[in-house]
Amino acid sequence: MLFQTPSLVSALCFLYPLFPHPVAAVWPAPQKITKGDAVLYLNQNIEVTYNGAFIPYTYGYTPSGFNSKEIVQAGISRALTGIFNSKFVPWILHKPGAKYEPDLSEQEWLKTLEIIQTAEDDPSAFKPLAGEVDESYNLTLSETGEVKLTAVSSIGVLRGLETFTQLFYQHSTGTFWYTPYAPVSIQDSPKFPHRGILLDTARHFFPLEDILRTIDAMSWSKLNRLHVHVTDSQSWPLVIPSMPELSEKGAYHPSETYSPEDIEKIQKYGAYRGVQVYFEIDMPGHIGSVSLSHPELIVAYNEQPYHWWCAQPPCGAFKLNNTAVDEFLEKLFDDFFPRIEPYSAYFHTGGDELNKNDSMLDEGIRSNSSEVLQPLLQKFIDAQHKRVREAGLTPVVWEEIPLEWNVTLGEEVVVQAWLGGSTVKKLTGKGHRVIDSNYNFWYLDCGRGQWITWENGLPFRTGYPFNDWCGPTKSWGLIYSHDPTANLTAEEAKLVLGGEVAVWSETIDPMNLDSIVWPRASVAGEVLWSGRIDENTGQNRSQIEAFPRLTEFRERLVKKGVRASPITQEFCVQGEPWECEFAM
Repeated sequence: MLFQTPSLVSALCFLYPLFPHPVAAVWPAPQKITKGDAVLYLNQNIEVTYNGAFIPYTYGYTPSGFNSKEIVQAGISRALTGIFNSKFVPWILHKPGAKYEPDLSEQEWLKTLEIIQTAEDDPSAFKPLAGEVDESYNLTLSETGEVKLTAVSSIGVLRGLETFTQLFYQHSTGTFWYTPYAPVSIQDSPKFPHRGILLDTARHFFPLEDILRTIDAMSWSKLNRLHVHVTDSQSWPLVIPSMPELSEKGAYHPSETYSPEDIEKIQKYGAYRGVQVYFEIDMPGHIGSVSLSHPELIVAYNEQPYHWWCAQPPCGAFKLNNTAVDEFLEKLFDDFFPRIEPYSAYFHTGGDELNKNDSMLDEGIRSNSSEVLQPLLQKFIDAQHKRVREAGLTPVVWEEIPLEWNVTLGEEVVVQAWLGGSTVKKLTGKGHRVIDSNYNFWYLDCGRGQWITWENGLPFRTGYPFNDWCGPTKSWGLIYSHDPTANLTAEEAKLVLGGEVAVWSETIDPMNLDSIVWPRASVAGEVLWSGRIDENTGQNRSQIEAFPRLTEFRERLVKKGVRASPITQEFCVQGEPWECEFAM
């Protein structure tokens, strides 16, 4: 039987004051931070300069173009507005009756916010390949009220401004904003350049406001890639003006489509916040919705029983030995690529879960032999990746393409790993650059039951208790425990660009999106920004240290309009970390 002895509890109570409750933000954890206990107040008249020029604080400022000054000015507007409008009075972080805010009788004020960008932005700064933009920043806040934020790029400035916002609370009087942590010194930079979320918009459609709110929360979490899995066999919500029949027949409803204007708005909104939005049209499987407008290009659409033909209905794959498919994709990409290239560095061509049996129904193949299909798939991938490159984009594929199908890929192609185990090591061992989305840790849809239904009788009993394939639920602690570079050599680890949490939407729609994604995506965000090792201690970052910061960050998300789930009961939010720690 596990229990805590009185002597152990006393010991814990004695030890934990050495590590005081760190309600001082900051999420994700900076690489290096020191802070004091002096109080400084912030008002809307703070003098802000950028490279020596005065920048007025303008509520709701929207950039007029992609240049450093516009990006930074909009970032300043969002940062200060976020502080003044959040109404975050932090009573929930303290025990009832505790004194948690400063006395207003003595007030020292922040005087200046000086922002210095030390280098000019390269044009790629607003749509970079992984590692092309320097996101590092240094932030100091003196006890006498001077704030200095220095960064190499405007994107680094945005990251520093997000950290700045997390140092402040609103006083319960409602008219004062303060930080109790002066002086502050932070030196910060990300461990991984690719820190993302995959959002599936084909199983369920997400209106623009949900996607834009997701981008906002990503920027607050220092996540920088939104991978939109925009089409699949279930639906084709993407409007292609030269091929209107695709969405007219393939979307769930005319109201559930993304116009060219919508796509541009999503991408611009992200770019202004340092979040690159890139798209995936999964192929040659997961493409059955094309059959609704072009049945001559697709095999196995809605064939039953579906599990012979695909992972989930309604199935459907491109014919791999049909020139009409290539002509279709040429027309599609000629329309789509020029519109997304100004804001994206990547395009994802998919390639997961291609079922060999589909080609048994293809009159041009009639075989499910790997020896027959592999050369056809190699030719298909080569042709599409050539188009991606010619459009100025870098191809991304799922891991099955190189590992299961042994397709040879271009050196620059990025491979997204999801099946766990030794996958990342195999890919990096072959020299591939990798995005890690290990389903054992980072599939946020898992552990909530199947989307399928069961008959009565034997199949019903066989299905009990109706778990999904990727359970258990990926709790914040499980997500936090994952290291994308575990068991890799130093050279292999260099090829891991970062990772993405996956939001497959079979059982997720606008009603539960926020509560499923947040704050768990932020947890992966800290792993990818800060790394699993705390540079200050040389030890793995622990849940006991992360927990109070995460609970505070979750409260900030809620105050900004994100319906993020709680990670614990309110007693634990208000208590000391040791009070809710499992100890033996």
